[in-house]
Amino acid sequence: MASAVLATTTFVRSASGRTIKGLEGLTAPLEVWEDKWGVPHVKAASVADAYFANGYLVAKDRLWQMDFGHRQSLGRLAEVFGDAFVPSDVANRLFLFRGDADAELARYSSVVQDSAKAYVAGINAYIHTLKENPENLPAEFALLGYEPLEWTVQDLIRVRAEVTGNTELEIRRACLAARGALAYDSLITPLQPAYIPTLLPGLDVHSISEKDLGHLRVLQKRLPLGEIHAATLQGDPSHRKTNEGSNSWVIAPSRTVTGRPILANDPHLAFGAPGPRHVIHLTAPGLDVIGAGSPGMPGVMQGHNEHIAFGRTNFHIDQEDLFVLRTRANDSSQYWHAGQWRKMEEETVSIAVRNAEEQSVTLRFSAQGPVISEDMARNRAVAVSATWLYPGANGLLANIGINLAHDWTSFCDALHAHTSPTNFTYADQQGNIGWHAAGGLPERAKDHDGMMPAPGDGLYDWKGLQPLENLPSSFNPAAGWFGTSNQMNLPVGYSQKKYKVSYEWSEPFRYNRVAQVLDATQHTSVQDSANLQHDTLSQLALRVIQLLPEQNEGTKFAYQLLKSWNGRVDRDSPAAALYEVWWTHIGAALYAATIPSELHDLLPGPLSPSVQLALLQTPDRTFGNNGKTVRDNMLTECLQKAVAELTERIGPLPASWKWGTLHTLNIGHVLEKFGSTHNPFPNIGGKNYGSGGDPYTVMARWYDPVHSCKNPYATTGGASFLMVCDIGEWDNSVFLNFPGQSANPATTHYSDFLDVWLKGDMQPLYFSSQNVTKHAVRRYMLSP
Repeated sequence: MASAVLATTTFVRSASGRTIKGLEGLTAPLEVWEDKWGVPHVKAASVADAYFANGYLVAKDRLWQMDFGHRQSLGRLAEVFGDAFVPSDVANRLFLFRGDADAELARYSSVVQDSAKAYVAGINAYIHTLKENPENLPAEFALLGYEPLEWTVQDLIRVRAEVTGNTELEIRRACLAARGALAYDSLITPLQPAYIPTLLPGLDVHSISEKDLGHLRVLQKRLPLGEIHAATLQGDPSHRKTNEGSNSWVIAPSRTVTGRPILANDPHLAFGAPGPRHVIHLTAPGLDVIGAGSPGMPGVMQGHNEHIAFGRTNFHIDQEDLFVLRTRANDSSQYWHAGQWRKMEEETVSIAVRNAEEQSVTLRFSAQGPVISEDMARNRAVAVSATWLYPGANGLLANIGINLAHDWTSFCDALHAHTSPTNFTYADQQGNIGWHAAGGLPERAKDHDGMMPAPGDGLYDWKGLQPLENLPSSFNPAAGWFGTSNQMNLPVGYSQKKYKVSYEWSEPFRYNRVAQVLDATQHTSVQDSANLQHDTLSQLALRVIQLLPEQNEGTKFAYQLLKSWNGRVDRDSPAAALYEVWWTHIGAALYAATIPSELHDLLPGPLSPSVQLALLQTPDRTFGNNGKTVRDNMLTECLQKAVAELTERIGPLPASWKWGTLHTLNIGHVLEKFGSTHNPFPNIGGKNYGSGGDPYTVMARWYDPVHSCKNPYATTGGASFLMVCDIGEWDNSVFLNFPGQSANPATTHYSDFLDVWLKGDMQPLYFSSQNVTKHAVRRYMLSP
């Protein structure tokens, strides 16, 4: 534990519950009412004390998850996991903010500063209680033999890395260009609007390789954990990033049953134990906010206060660019920039390593940003510019201002501090709805589109960040609703050429289904929105099935099963199982038919689903003069393979081909296989827990047939937290938070959301003091 003198914490039993006393950093007693799901409702005397409780209570439920992520971000994993983690520590140290952290903190209002300090104090106060009550230390620390770090408020300023993976695509495109094969890139990542990337003068694409990503690549790949699965990187990061997204929509009073706005949001992330979101309700004079947050980040990310509701999905901003530097032959620390040799800035850091000597590493920085790789033999290096490294671009404190906003103006003002690329949806008690894209938007040089690396000679350096006002927004749209599911949503007339936001967007299928339902519903209810969040109709599937030719006797039953299907990817549906396996084989066949084998190293696939659909719908253009016959034969062959695979996996009876039998949910704790025959962390789900949905239904439930070995159809991610807000009548709002509030398997809140989540049985998100106290199952006090 920390060597500092720790406050003595005592537990005093009172008539209404226990009191936890002696908490350093808390200025006045506060009370916590906990509901049956373990959601804490905090009543504090000040805003800062409410955020103290936020830090304390999330640490109580998720300390090891928070500590792991915190150590990873600070570059301090090797000291507890060993030398295999030195590359991760070096990479994370490289991307820490190097400016004046105190000056950065001073950019915020006093209430945000005080709240941030209180949040950190709350985390540390809980860590201090473990000194007096070591039996409460999470089992992971004992299993691994180390203790939690204490936090500082400067940590929340210094931690910056928000790697998007766009730089991988820059490298890929340059390598394809070197082989004269750039056109193939659009089959994997179609650009929207349609666009041909610009190859800048002076860039030698033949010298580009994946090695140029260097330290940045370390952050883009899974940690070298062996039997330990990273708490913050469940699943393969590249696959996760492909699928990550969310749904959110807001509906105006004119289109709801009640005449009040509705806001719905369900963020899609990798499933894990513990889950990615923690739900909390914070009240104090001037603050009354409830919703889900990310452990380690103060405040509520998705939720509402007494005035407004707010949701979010991923927006797409190209926030990272690579620059190729020419270094001096006799001194690699010098590079050619703006017509002269310039010395790189250097910083030497020490990496503590468990059971080994400390390692000293020199980090280098150019005018563009951190130097991520060096090739001294060829007198070159690569640096990266990233929006999230700029002064004023800290994103960990953005929630606090959003939580305190009370109208559209104050809400938009708070978004200036939010640097991650995000679609924010909004609704308020006055009946207004809105959308604003937010996030750090670079101002590139005139000819630089950000699609491939640029020469680092100074001609293409960024000129800073553009103001929030240059990103699109909408207030009270004429349609009466606004929705975002990560699709390309730049408005008509918005100049992508001028602002250079992004050409890379998610598939449109989820959004198209949301739009279809909302357009067709004259007056929507909260339950209607909850139902839509769990909608499994696949527009993609129905369009693919239309192309299936009539089959002979061998697969005629499969043809009839698909042709009579309603397109709903339900867990008990045999047709859904047949379609998903068939679609997987179609993907493999189209990839083999369109991507030359000599490009497989650069384009491992699969093709974009929208590209696959387009290829199937235009067979003559895709497959030649006899294209329709070639396509039909391919679809038939893939159907035969699907039938054979289902027969092998499930059995010969089509009635038993349930999608949920394949699309199983089985979540193990990140340490389930580590160093002990006794597993203190039971799995959540199992072979009898099947899910509906797929990556392109509104109820997004991913699977990974390319990378998964044991079960390529296992459910790996989707919406674990869901909410629908009834604006103004807040107690009518509903939510789910799978698998549970707590990371402690010994508690009932480790996986208690499993059954209701699988059923889509949304639970009340009580907000009023009357309902909070009425439905509370536990009350306790926190005291200085």
